[in-house]
Amino acid sequence: MRRHPRSLILALGALTAFGPISLDVYLPSLPQLGTDLGASESLTQFTMSACMIGLALGQLLWGPISDRYGRRMPLILAISGFAITSVLCAFAPTIEALIGIRIVQGLCGAAGMVIARAVVHDLFSGAEAIAAYSTLAAVMGAAPVLAPLVGGAIATFSDWRGVFIALAVIGLLLLAVAVFGVPETLSAQGRTTGGIVNDFRGVVSALRNRSFMLTAVTLGAASIALFSYLQMSPFVLQQQYGLSAQGFAVVFAVNSVGIMAAANLNRRLARRMPGAALVRWSLSIGTAVAVAVLVAGMLESALPWLLVPLFVAISTHGVNNPSLTAIALGRVTRSAGSASAVLGTLSMMLGAFVPPLVSMFGVSAAVLGATMLGAFAVALALTLATPRPGVSRPPTAPV
Repeated sequence: MRRHPRSLILALGALTAFGPISLDVYLPSLPQLGTDLGASESLTQFTMSACMIGLALGQLLWGPISDRYGRRMPLILAISGFAITSVLCAFAPTIEALIGIRIVQGLCGAAGMVIARAVVHDLFSGAEAIAAYSTLAAVMGAAPVLAPLVGGAIATFSDWRGVFIALAVIGLLLLAVAVFGVPETLSAQGRTTGGIVNDFRGVVSALRNRSFMLTAVTLGAASIALFSYLQMSPFVLQQQYGLSAQGFAVVFAVNSVGIMAAANLNRRLARRMPGAALVRWSLSIGTAVAVAVLVAGMLESALPWLLVPLFVAISTHGVNNPSLTAIALGRVTRSAGSASAVLGTLSMMLGAFVPPLVSMFGVSAAVLGATMLGAFAVALALTLATPRPGVSRPPTAPV
């Protein structure tokens, strides 16, 4: 196997961070955005949901395109589109225009995540591939920590439009990374020629796989808790509890570190316990602490009484996401890439629509707690209803 420089892996890691950067960097400015454009809290949240919709659908778009036309050119075109749409977001005159542009921005941003993984697949195999994917995951895990801190810093001297200008600059930097750091890795002989329809047969197969879909829906339900936090917490913590944009960014960063720590613990425990058992324990803990979040919200308790159970609830995503993903993909024998796209699309679509719908009745700590409790409870019920003999233990190869 030909060796490839660490700089290439780091470049791919930066491109993988497209999603978290697109979603998280403007979170501290979300309440200000809604006030400036005269939009309701629900409609303001949907600017984030719009990007999530684009990121979800884009996963099903750019994979087949890169299989047909190669990795490099689609990646460059998509990143260019991301930079352009970021500028358009900054000058959006209405909330409706911003929502429309954010969908396109998400479609462009999805290319970085999908094509980066495809490039690793082209170049590496075995232990080298595991090491490469682990690096991508580490960079992607750091992005949610840094993005809101950057957004909070920008919010101290600029409004929400300045945040999107910063996103455009980030897009240009990533464009340079793609142009100078990512070579073409898919040969002409390895490209698909049978038509786009052939690329979606794996998606249909995954949708017909009942055991896979049960686990996928479980992951989607658990993800609603995380996405509810992402979309509601700016209003709860800044408007209800009076945190500054920078203070919110610090809280967000701490919770993101919790996810990373839980994921590292999950990696160690997975060698000793079946993934299904880890998920049951994690969802049980998430359900219990979501009750605490709900009670703290209903009693309008002091901020620490809300933040501690919220930290634990969000941290469980570091267990739920990788474990449920491993279990789900372990239930498919072919077209794992298409099945992975179904997992990501389903979770993002649920996260894109459920929190804004709930927020139509107003946003508060109690609403956040109730939504998270419902999400964890549904996911736990689905997990308990899953036949245990059909759950295989995930591979224990070191990562």
